[in-house]
Amino acid sequence: MPKIMEIIAKETRGTSYNTYKYSFDSIGLPSIVYDDDSTKVMKWQDCAETVEHTKSVDLKSLADRIVMEPPLINYFLDGSRHVFKVDDMAYNKQVFPVVAGQIGVGCCKRVDKKMYPEAYYRELVLALPDKSNADGWNDVAYFASTVKKLNASEELKKLNLNFSVIIPYATSKVGAPEAKLEDRAIGVIQDYMIESEKRMVAELVKKKLLGQDSYLLKDGSLEYKVMKSGREDLRTLQKIKHNYNWVIGVSKSFNPESCLDHTGKPNSKYITELPVFHRTPVARFENREFLGDVQFGVWYIRIRDKSRTQTPFDGVVKVEKIMMDEELEKGIDSDVIDLISANIINERNPTCYGTDKRWANHLYPVFLTESFVKSKYISAQLFLHLF
Repeated sequence: MPKIMEIIAKETRGTSYNTYKYSFDSIGLPSIVYDDDSTKVMKWQDCAETVEHTKSVDLKSLADRIVMEPPLINYFLDGSRHVFKVDDMAYNKQVFPVVAGQIGVGCCKRVDKKMYPEAYYRELVLALPDKSNADGWNDVAYFASTVKKLNASEELKKLNLNFSVIIPYATSKVGAPEAKLEDRAIGVIQDYMIESEKRMVAELVKKKLLGQDSYLLKDGSLEYKVMKSGREDLRTLQKIKHNYNWVIGVSKSFNPESCLDHTGKPNSKYITELPVFHRTPVARFENREFLGDVQFGVWYIRIRDKSRTQTPFDGVVKVEKIMMDEELEKGIDSDVIDLISANIINERNPTCYGTDKRWANHLYPVFLTESFVKSKYISAQLFLHLF
């Protein structure tokens, strides 16, 4: 039976080199990866809530008072991807990397203090250089036709697997000449995963599962950049903003240098010295070039005592909420901010200590949702064997 790369080589008239296959996750060098846009700048004098606080807000008493009440957050969403270098292909005397990925996007719901799966997407995707469309057809039609032929293979049918999409990545040096081709390929797979997250939120909204008493917590940032491709109704935050009325983003890692005080100087020390169960004032953030005409309320909460953690930012999470139309002028209701924050504090226990090095920044339902998503992946060995 022909392997996937043999089919791709035949259909795109390329030359496969059958090169060494590996997971990008397995060769990465140690580094800090932030959940948010590392280039952003946010000033705390740009207040985004109805009460203009001048110091941190103590939420311990509110968190204790509501601990036995029905939780505000009932849905939890996480998206992840495993990306692999699967071959090198030659087109027009040039050699390009071929990257494949498994994408998992899952949502869990909580009912009577128990967690249940609500929705899940597992998609297999392939990133090819745009040069693989040698005939210059419409990319969507060309690669959709190629996917159909790929999924007709006996190998995939036997395993009951199929590829969702082949995504072309740009090979021109115009625009971002310094970007490695592998990074461009990984980037289009990351964009596809983000599209899947937005699609899942839209489905939850359509089912009327979210509301003022039933928020969705998304693991990671809500700062979705403007997309050049994908579904038209999901390309920009402006188009989908109202889907996120009852959605909050919580990041376990963030760039602390993005926060400036009223004088414009870095203010990361303020976050490290945040007392346990306190939140910062809510800052307004926008980046029209990256995010379009959408503004965010952003704040930080310390959910663990820093005396029990290892690094200065352990135990602090960053929270984002998209500002709706009426909130752009008045700010987000500070009582709502406090209630959301107190609920996040109460989500911290029990911990996943010993099973995840990020335990101090984890919210347990998010940890369970992450575990659910990752449990659905097929093994790396089986995935690579397809190629």
